Amino acid sequence: MAQPHDASLVTPAEYLAFERSSDRKHEYLAGRIFAMAGASPKHNLVCGNVIRALGERLRARRCAVMPSDQHVYVQATGLGTYPDVTVLCGPGQLHKDFPQSLVNPSILVEVLSVSTEAYDRGAKFDHYRRIETLREYVLVSTDRLAVDHYLREADGTWRLTVSRGLDAPLRLPSVDATVPLSEIYENIDLVAPEGIEEASPYPPEVKVPKRS
Repeated sequence: MAQPHDASLVTPAEYLAFERSSDRKHEYLAGRIFAMAGASPKHNLVCGNVIRALGERLRARRCAVMPSDQHVYVQATGLGTYPDVTVLCGPGQLHKDFPQSLVNPSILVEVLSVSTEAYDRGAKFDHYRRIETLREYVLVSTDRLAVDHYLREADGTWRLTVSRGLDAPLRLPSVDATVPLSEIYENIDLVAPEGIEEASPYPPEVKVPKRS
């Protein structure tokens, strides 16, 4: 998360007024406003691919797939933010102080970047898993062909499944949908002509110098 825009505490109404007049997005947490990082072409392409792929598969279900303009509020922690992709299954519930903010998403997707990855995997997930309706959390890399998927189990624990490579599937059990990574990374070469790496299941090798 970036440094707060202003050290003084602000009310929800002041935050909403500030957002309407700002040319960039901000998170809200406990009366403080935090500037969100801008997005790269790779990030935007992957977000669009995820929205299209999920929209096609969930068309017959009572689910809506929404882009990053959709604000989500975590009632248990007070975080107001803009997930990259929000899936809502069933009627939406809005927060009384944030009238455009959903409080009951079913699936959240974050597309990772260098500046946001640690936050999305750590503190932000700590907030998200306090949302009682949230069933799945998906993290999509943009520097390698890799997707991490968290599923909430019946006992409240989260099970991690990793998908690596274009032939691998992303399975979303709560909505009975499967998306191949080839669709998530479709046309990535148009905005990343250098390509992105096939993710290795192993950590980087360390070369140990030989003794002479």
